Order: sequence, then C-alpha cells, then structure tokens
Amino acid sequence: MAISLFDDEADEGLIGEINMTPLIDVMLVLLIVFLIAIPAIEHAIKLDLPHVGSQQQDIKPPHVDVAVRADGTLAWDGTNIDDAGLHAALERAAKANPQPQLRLRADRKVPYERVADVMSAAQESGLTQIGFVTEPRPR
Repeated sequence: MAISLFDDEADEGLIGEINMTPLIDVMLVLLIVFLIAIPAIEHAIKLDLPHVGSQQQDIKPPHVDVAVRADGTLAWDGTNIDDAGLHAALERAAKANPQPQLRLRADRKVPYERVADVMSAAQESGLTQIGFVTEPRPR
C-alpha cells in the first residue's frame, strides 16, 4: 500500500488560468469613477478680463560680467580690474537704476575662497542679483 504525500485527486479540479472577469470589472469601475471625478476637480473661474491699451515690452535688465581667471585676476566686462577697482565698480553698479545683474564667471581651477570673496564684495556693495555662468558638460 503506497501512501501519497500529495492529493493528486484534489489537484485535478484546479484551473491554472487567471480569471480576467474581476480584473475587467475593477478597471471599468475605476474608469467610470475617473470620468465622473475629473470634471469635478476643475475649479476654474471664468472671467472676462480687461485688455491693456499699450503693448508691454519685454525689457531685459542690464547685466555685468565679472570673470575670475585661473590665476585669481579679475575682469569687469572684459577689462582687467584689481580688488579696489572691483569694489568701486560694484558700488557704482549697486547705485544704478535699474540695478544690473552680476554674472559671475569663474575658472574651474580657481579656489572657492576667491569666488566667495567676489560674492561677498557684491553683497556688501548692495547688489541683489548674482548669477553664475557655467558651461554644460560635454557628452
């Protein structure tokens, strides 16, 4: 008499396929819920806004380029400048109306301390807009 660890007769009635009917039912219910909910989510208020009489021009604010070279020397809009000249030029730029944006270009080999000194001088002079100019990495 052989004893079987597995009940072979019970496995004969099992079906090895996934029943797709409940999955389809759930998907249809979700589709209906989204179709009803999406229009209700929109909270737009329709207004008839007045039109402007004159056309507004897109005026770009002026900018100043400050470059810090690898050896630590400075350039103001392409002209060599020393630290004292930089402070004077930054103060003149801060008093200008509208105030220009400072675009800082620093060589990759410049110590961070030198770049921080230029940023600190710009902040002390009263410039509020400082941008960094970089180049994208080659691929």
